[in-house]
Amino acid sequence: MSYAEALKGLLRPLGVYQLERGFGAGELVGAGTALDGCGAALDRVEREMLLTTAQDTGLEAVEELLVRRPVTTSLERRRAALAALLRIGGDSFTLTAINDNLSGCGLNAVASETGRPGYVEVRFPDVPGIPDGFEELRQIIEDILPCHLEIEYVFWYVTWERLERLFNTWGDIEAGDYTWETLETLVRDT
Repeated sequence: MSYAEALKGLLRPLGVYQLERGFGAGELVGAGTALDGCGAALDRVEREMLLTTAQDTGLEAVEELLVRRPVTTSLERRRAALAALLRIGGDSFTLTAINDNLSGCGLNAVASETGRPGYVEVRFPDVPGIPDGFEELRQIIEDILPCHLEIEYVFWYVTWERLERLFNTWGDIEAGDYTWETLETLVRDT
């Protein structure tokens, strides 16, 4: 319902105003149109002020506050990444919290302890080789991880041993009409 109709509904019970014609009706339409514009602006502000519902300017405003930007363009993943970046604080240094922040930022990375004090490993479990955009990923990871830790990046590649675990014979690979690129996506780091 428009604000003009709402105003008419409020005045109709009084029975003293001409609500459908004349100067009074035009005035109600003008006031209602202005209020419709205000209502739309308020709806947009309400949507953009919450990270869970923001779609553009609200997300951009939060990104302006941060040193790094999320590495995703999907709206839902962007919201989740911003929420993860905002969660990073003085108590975010447990391994669980660090991995939560990494995944929340849209990074396909997992941090783990190495057994050596002051060292952590970061792996990219679903990405064979060095991930695309690694330098940007590295900067975000190093912003998330505590600065006193030495980070060892671990990359993995498709090996014959991994292929043998997945396929019984070379004929199975040929029957699947795989290319080397599609084989790399089938074989995961274990």
